[in-house]
Amino acid sequence: MHNATTESITVLKADELGRIERVERNGITLIRRDIGPARWWARWFARRAAAREARALARLDGVDGVPRLLAWTGHVLERSYMAGQPMQLGRPLDPAYYRAALRLLVALHRRGIVHNDLAKEPNWLVREDGTPGLVDFQIAWTRGRRGPLFRLLAREDLRHLLKHKRTYAPQALTSRQYAMLARPAAHSRLWRATGKRLYKLVARRIFGYWDNEGQGRIRR
Repeated sequence: MHNATTESITVLKADELGRIERVERNGITLIRRDIGPARWWARWFARRAAAREARALARLDGVDGVPRLLAWTGHVLERSYMAGQPMQLGRPLDPAYYRAALRLLVALHRRGIVHNDLAKEPNWLVREDGTPGLVDFQIAWTRGRRGPLFRLLAREDLRHLLKHKRTYAPQALTSRQYAMLARPAAHSRLWRATGKRLYKLVARRIFGYWDNEGQGRIRR
């Protein structure tokens, strides 16, 4: 006789791109991204974003501080749950957090992955033991090739980490890190001057996202 599977589901976010749920399944907690409920006009993008996240997590298998990919069906992605608080709630003040975060970024980049969305504090976790974690790899660079564009994007990953360090532990910044903060990449300057306002408008009006919250809304 097979044991019955029991699930308890908490909806964390439901919007035009689908639904994100915390699932308790037979005593194990996991996170599930279901793109089935996505709006018809957003379904293609939702599927591409989920597939990209699945590729990134698969490449990062075994890296501490990154969720494990449990399943990807083409419509549903399941990943392991990491206990902790998003950065804006955990407020990491200890410089050791940022040293560990730098090591985590190095591990990502060595495997050919750039996160590409580290300006958002909710994508950084302060785990229960005080160490950093990273989530939400929907727009990550997953090609693996480490050419000039990869290095440019990887530098921006690092610069966004330093911006958070400047917010919570500015006394720990080195002169070299201050210099990096003062020199954003050309594409970053162009983005702030042109596309960022449009992005904010779309994110807020259509998806209900707010910069520091990152939570979105639960669509009724």
